[in-house]
Amino acid sequence: MSITEKRYVDLTTVTPGAEALELSATTGKPAELVQVILDSSDSYFLATAKGPIIARHHLGYQLTSAGIDRAGAEGAWLLPADPDASARALRDALATATKADVAVVIADSDGRADRRGATVISIGAAGIAPLRVSEHDGKRQEETLVDLLAAAAAIILGQRGRGAPVAVLRGISYNGSDEGVSAMLHHSGLRKQ
Repeated sequence: MSITEKRYVDLTTVTPGAEALELSATTGKPAELVQVILDSSDSYFLATAKGPIIARHHLGYQLTSAGIDRAGAEGAWLLPADPDASARALRDALATATKADVAVVIADSDGRADRRGATVISIGAAGIAPLRVSEHDGKRQEETLVDLLAAAAAIILGQRGRGAPVAVLRGISYNGSDEGVSAMLHHSGLRKQ
């Protein structure tokens, strides 16, 4: 969605501040990219002494590098401004074009602070409740259904744009909703009006 929504930043136009320069020296990331990460986040910490940078994006997501992806040596891609709205727009366009009732989950690859490697999480959703409640032996558990679906789709999608741009999952039981991923965050930068 970031590419579709033209969320590109030309790093040659970014002037890093003192904090970005210091983090750049620690992590080895270009100072301009670090400045974009800082500009996109409310707070951060380093997963190890040298990184990666784990940042709480203004939208409320805690992501590696605030969800900022490198685009070659001189560019970066930001997250969509409102991933849930992006999911609703995509779902509506698909419904109009196909007359099908579909749910859409927008996924992004991400690392975790506690381990090496990348996984996939949901950042936007439309037409599907983000949480599912399961019960077993009298225990009630909320599951992040949209994250589970994003992870299942990641097997097909691949990481970092090396796979297909879209995966279709069928036969999934879910409740319809447009509350989006932001509804399940502990801290959401977006507020419903």
